[in-house]
Amino acid sequence: MPEKLITGPVSEPITLAEAKAQVRVTTDAEAGLISGLISSARDLCERETGRALMPQTWELSLDNFSNQMCLGRAPVTSITSIKYTDADGAEQTLPSTEYVLDNGSDSMARVVIAPNKSWPAVYGGVNNVRIRYVAGYANAMAVPHALKQWMKLQISYGFKNRESVSMDGAGVKAPFVDNLINAYRIYNL
Repeated sequence: MPEKLITGPVSEPITLAEAKAQVRVTTDAEAGLISGLISSARDLCERETGRALMPQTWELSLDNFSNQMCLGRAPVTSITSIKYTDADGAEQTLPSTEYVLDNGSDSMARVVIAPNKSWPAVYGGVNNVRIRYVAGYANAMAVPHALKQWMKLQISYGFKNRESVSMDGAGVKAPFVDNLINAYRIYNL
């Protein structure tokens, strides 16, 4: 069940000003480094939690339709399209009246067949069903504070420790840091 990022976020959940305040920098001399640390911290937070923090488009590819097709990122805000390869080998777009997005949970979203409908037949092979969807919190204000705080601590650590190895023991992460995101982790079975 391969899933790929189609369009990444156009903004970050933490502004440059917020990150500069976290690392106690008042000039723009380090703006490039700090901006890179913001993106890296968001990416790491998304990988650690299985969440999309800011709006972004993903595509899930499946071999066939199934009773429930779980989407790999949360929160899901919409389905952009469901395309499939029909039994004759032609690409088709499934009308939105044929399926339902069940995103009632903060940690999981799935696509299910609409009442009194049935999935169409697909071509034999792989990646016959492609679900394109938008995941992420509506804006930076909607991103949970604990996730943003975790990101700020990652940014601080990266700003202060610019080498891959710390010789003075300062490279040890405080044990509480990952607890900030533990409640937001999504475990796909």
